[in-house]
Amino acid sequence: MWKSGVTALIAAAAFSPALARADAFEQGMNTMWEVLWHQSGTPTRLVRWEQDLQVRIHGVNAAAHRQQMFKALRDVAAEAGVKVIDVSDRPDAAQQANVSIEITPDTMLSDKQPCETRLSYRTETSLDSVTMQMRNSEAWRCAYHEAMHVMGVRGHPEGDTVLSYFAKQVNGLQPLDRVMLRAWYSPRARGGMTPFEVLPILADELVATMPDQAAATQARERFLSRTIEQMQDFADGRGDGPAILKRSGKSSEQGVRFGRMEMSYFLGIAYQQGVTVARDASQAVRWLQRAASLGSRTAQARLGAAGADLANH
Repeated sequence: MWKSGVTALIAAAAFSPALARADAFEQGMNTMWEVLWHQSGTPTRLVRWEQDLQVRIHGVNAAAHRQQMFKALRDVAAEAGVKVIDVSDRPDAAQQANVSIEITPDTMLSDKQPCETRLSYRTETSLDSVTMQMRNSEAWRCAYHEAMHVMGVRGHPEGDTVLSYFAKQVNGLQPLDRVMLRAWYSPRARGGMTPFEVLPILADELVATMPDQAAATQARERFLSRTIEQMQDFADGRGDGPAILKRSGKSSEQGVRFGRMEMSYFLGIAYQQGVTVARDASQAVRWLQRAASLGSRTAQARLGAAGADLANH
């Protein structure tokens, strides 16, 4: 049944441009939802830069990779409206840089992960510094993928993005990457936003790229409603996160358990503030209590305000 259903959808899309566009929008939304998840199985908050990028590139054969790496960084930073400054040649580069990129020998790192980026922040709101490593022979295919991570976009979704482990294009940004970066650094966004606060901004940026924006807006509402239902099941322990988490092979029992706690908290905030869902004080209390029971101290702190709000209604 599943295969025949997919075959029918593909066949219909081939004869229906409208259905093909609707399917493209759905895929785009799925990809942007997946980018809000850490591959361990935990949904994440938005973190981003609130300062210029001061970049140092060093290591094995660094001069040969410098031009390509800076092109990737400047391409992503241009979408975000962030300035990139090369400090590599300064005597105090190691101290000045808040983005440090090391080109390593091919014997370093692992075959399964030839490049990696680590984000540092005191609070999960704004980035303080980033360190990146990539193998000398893999730098060409790592540049744009890791540059997206440098900007604070952490997930590894499936779909048409350089962030995907299964990307078909790695030497430049794809349209969906640009949509994500514009949303991430939109004036509407702020550091520390929960996934349900960020998702409508991502959706609106995607809608703006669609030829039929009225149809895309309707699809947007259906996607947001369905995602809330799925995440309630996930938070309750009756459902799963995005399928890409299992496909990546890096999710863990501990990560998923923490993810259920975080998602319960995020649902509580969504209902408390009326983001992605209609404001509902009783639902806010329910999900914050669920998060608190799973060990969330942040949820415990929010329960007082949510309970007062419920008492006033």
